[in-house]
Amino acid sequence: MFNKLKRLILKMFREFLVYHHSSLEYRAKLLTLMITSNGEINECEEEKLKEIAHIIYRNDTDRADVLVDTVNEYHNKIITNNGLNFEDLVKIIERDTKKIPRFVKKIDIDLLKKLNECIDDDEDRLFQEHILEFLETLIEDNSKKIKS
Repeated sequence: MFNKLKRLILKMFREFLVYHHSSLEYRAKLLTLMITSNGEINECEEEKLKEIAHIIYRNDTDRADVLVDTVNEYHNKIITNNGLNFEDLVKIIERDTKKIPRFVKKIDIDLLKKLNECIDDDEDRLFQEHILEFLETLIEDNSKKIKS
């Protein structure tokens, strides 16, 4: 009961209560981009999402849980057409990466590829591969800004 209430409060007020919330939200957008590419979140993707969140935040299960909740929140906004669509998410990620070049360090292609394991359909797999190529391009383009 207490944990559910705590997660709800963190979810509602993450902008104020979660340390480096913008970094967490950026990661959530990346994960949402991969998961939402094929429509619904299947059981495999849900498990991989939890696994990835706990890899990213090894020593902070609360933060990992908030990441999973944030991905689910973004995904629900997209599938219900509630102020966010897939194309907007792509543009937001691109804009955020250009605006805050250090975010490029948050793009972990190998972790994102774990979600590709859950895709059975060849077209969906190809679409996710295009998303990964887009993210690799973002990394290349914005890594130069960090070094400069």
